[in-house]
Amino acid sequence: MSDEPSYNLDVDGLREAPDAAGSDDAGGSLAGRKWVGVQFECCGVYTRIYRNRDGTAYVGHCPRCQRQVRVAIGPGGTDSRMFRAS
Repeated sequence: MSDEPSYNLDVDGLREAPDAAGSDDAGGSLAGRKWVGVQFECCGVYTRIYRNRDGTAYVGHCPRCQRQVRVAIGPGGTDSRMFRAS
């Protein structure tokens, strides 16, 4: 066996419950929620932002400086899953 640590991370709040697959649950879990990736150029970091409960936008913030971003959902939108916030 190697003395190197395992880099697998198990976060309890992100586990997908068997009955909640693909749905937004009221418990606040992010499992199964739709998301888009955002590269925040302000701090050079990437993160996911998740769809709001109303289904009208993807909302989130930069994990370093807390700059907020909102990507509206509308008819005739885009198939893109990755965005840059400048």
